[in-house]
Amino acid sequence: MSKSNQIWGKRLKQARTAAGLSQKQLGIEAGIDPSVASTRINRYEVGVHEPDYLTACNLAKVLKVSAAFLYAAEDDVADLLFRYGHTKSSTRSAVRKLLADIPSAEELAIRHASR
Repeated sequence: MSKSNQIWGKRLKQARTAAGLSQKQLGIEAGIDPSVASTRINRYEVGVHEPDYLTACNLAKVLKVSAAFLYAAEDDVADLLFRYGHTKSSTRSAVRKLLADIPSAEELAIRHASR
């Protein structure tokens, strides 16, 4: 069981319990066969397996979180992603405004390429 699987499973369980869903409900809503839904989600949560990216996106959509939240290695980053995803659009706009002075990865790449 890898560290990344453990983190992924931890994030999945956090989002699932916050959404008030059982493992079986989550699996079924994400398109996993009902006969294996609970077992599959359990294996993801305990870190035995990590789903492919498409499945991860389906799970994230059901849980109303970004896929980035599920993959966040740092707790503080995961918390920010979770909270950002659950705020109203006016709050998101205010956050983006606060961060506007910090260059994006794309802007930094352009700066470095032009040197």
